[in-house]
Amino acid sequence: MRFNLAYELNDAVLAGAVNGKVAFAAFVRTVEKEPSDPSPFYFDFKDVHVATASFLRESVFAFKAYLRSVDSKFYPVAANANEAVYDELLMVAHARGDAILGCQIDEQEEVFEPHVIGQLDPKQQLTFDLVAELKRADATGLMERYGAAEQTKGATAWNNRLAGLAARGLIFEYSRGRAKYYRPVLETGD
Repeated sequence: MRFNLAYELNDAVLAGAVNGKVAFAAFVRTVEKEPSDPSPFYFDFKDVHVATASFLRESVFAFKAYLRSVDSKFYPVAANANEAVYDELLMVAHARGDAILGCQIDEQEEVFEPHVIGQLDPKQQLTFDLVAELKRADATGLMERYGAAEQTKGATAWNNRLAGLAARGLIFEYSRGRAKYYRPVLETGD
């Protein structure tokens, strides 16, 4: 799903906490029907010149927290942010100790330049990078392949890292019976 902020909110300058709360309500209305499979929810910042930290905190980051709290299959992604908007997203992410996915997308929703906006601790970053590289991962498989190098004794550490990344909306989580596996939210054609 794609939400074109400039078009839908009828403004290229997105400012203020009150306007952020109005945008949050608009986001919630757009996701009344859940997808059958995990899917990105693109906040498309194309044609947005400025978005303030207070707006982003009350809209994008509040919506991200909402989606995760209701176990939604939508995963938020900040798309097509210019440098000014990116800096504000990064400021909010750092202030909250949070992260959100970012990328560039074209009209066909082909992804370019996927990245994390915010910081992950080194173990989470490694796990995120492995999921992105492998395209599909589970705790047991990561333990078998990388446990010795990471000096982990069991799959629990890997499971905790994967579950933490999914809880933050940075990787897709799939369940098959009691087993869980994970995939990148953003994949490029390479």
